[in-house]
Amino acid sequence: MSGHAIGGVRNLLRLEGLCVLAVALYAYGHAGYGWGLFAMCFFLPDLSFAGYLGGARLGAATCNAAHSYLGAIACLAIGMHFAVPAVVGAGLVWIAHIGFDRVLGYGLKYASGFHHTHLGRIGRGPAA
Repeated sequence: MSGHAIGGVRNLLRLEGLCVLAVALYAYGHAGYGWGLFAMCFFLPDLSFAGYLGGARLGAATCNAAHSYLGAIACLAIGMHFAVPAVVGAGLVWIAHIGFDRVLGYGLKYASGFHHTHLGRIGRGPAA
């Protein structure tokens, strides 16, 4: 599958994910939010995988909506603007989740299948 990052670029994107994860964790802890709530909410964006029940195109769209920084940063910004701590916390958890996924090499999905991401193919088997 062409159209994905390889080599040093892929490694740089994964390192960016690590930095995003670290900063989100720091900010969350510094704000004094509870770690139990963090743990309970950390994998909520992965519920978007249910979109694959409707096919690869819908699955990629739902996963990308839940795993793009656009929504997470908007959530954080809205929470900060309106001084709603719960929304700020949700944004930080969401951002941390995305950073964590990027560190592991899970990128935004292509409609050609779950395993095809902007960071390369995930899982075993030949690249398509």
